[in-house]
Amino acid sequence: MIFKLAQLATLAGLIAAAPAFAQDTKVTIAMSGWTGFAPLTLAKEAGLFKKFGLDVSIKKIPQKDRHLAIASGDVQCAATTVETWVVWNANGVATTQIFQLDKSYGADGMVTRNSTAKIADLKGKTVAASAPGTAPYFTLAWMLKKNGLSVKDVKIVTLEPQAAANAFVANAGDLDAAMTYEPYLSTVRAKPEAGKIIATTLDYPMIMDTFGCTPKFLQENPKAAKALADGYFAALDMIKSDPKKSFEIMGADVKQTGEAFEKSQAYLRWQDKAANQKFFAGEHAAFSKEAADLLLEIGSIKALPDMKALADTSFIK
Repeated sequence: MIFKLAQLATLAGLIAAAPAFAQDTKVTIAMSGWTGFAPLTLAKEAGLFKKFGLDVSIKKIPQKDRHLAIASGDVQCAATTVETWVVWNANGVATTQIFQLDKSYGADGMVTRNSTAKIADLKGKTVAASAPGTAPYFTLAWMLKKNGLSVKDVKIVTLEPQAAANAFVANAGDLDAAMTYEPYLSTVRAKPEAGKIIATTLDYPMIMDTFGCTPKFLQENPKAAKALADGYFAALDMIKSDPKKSFEIMGADVKQTGEAFEKSQAYLRWQDKAANQKFFAGEHAAFSKEAADLLLEIGSIKALPDMKALADTSFIK
């Protein structure tokens, strides 16, 4: 009996001394079906995030509502365009960018009827675009300004990118133009009789996407933040080493075949760690300032946020 008690005591001591199994850090990401965000889906579905100790959930939330999900605490991190972080922070939703996802090389664009010769001809015309504070709306404002117009010179019908492309091709809503992006921009590429792509980010290189989280999440989970960046970069490595499987996984998420997804991703460039470090060394701050000036002009923000607090580059070193 004494021996058994001694055994039990020893066993209890071993159990107490044994390290607890670490649980994966839970994090919920808000994003859309935009092709540039797809490596995040790949990192989740291929188990790459899990490999780095993360339990990731992805919620598809329209860009116009993503900041509300962050403010409510429903999600901790999000993917969106660089200028959108300016809007969110200026409007009281504190968020910090930690790595760059992609740069658009023709993946975002304006489509018009074939009779439209130039963007300036859209004065007084009807254009479909997402709500103010979103990338398509900002792209519209940017392209109009570069052609001597403003958002006040056109009639804007609020439609999300997929709906905008579908309505334009179907000739619904008397649309003269629409703002959309891949994979939906290819809907118009495939229907030249419906209209044309009059301008893309090849003509106006101003769509760049980044990933960020709330300051609270970053402060409380710095290792998880680093793991999110590492998981993303691992996904880019997988795309290089096993493109067929990668494109199939990413395409399935937006109901595309691997082949169709491969074609749509040709219009953007995902950014690896070296590209990230270069981007945040100067380009990010310069573009954020120019974007903020336009956001002030079109009324998306009333005042500049703390521009120095928009990004934390410690997680890509």
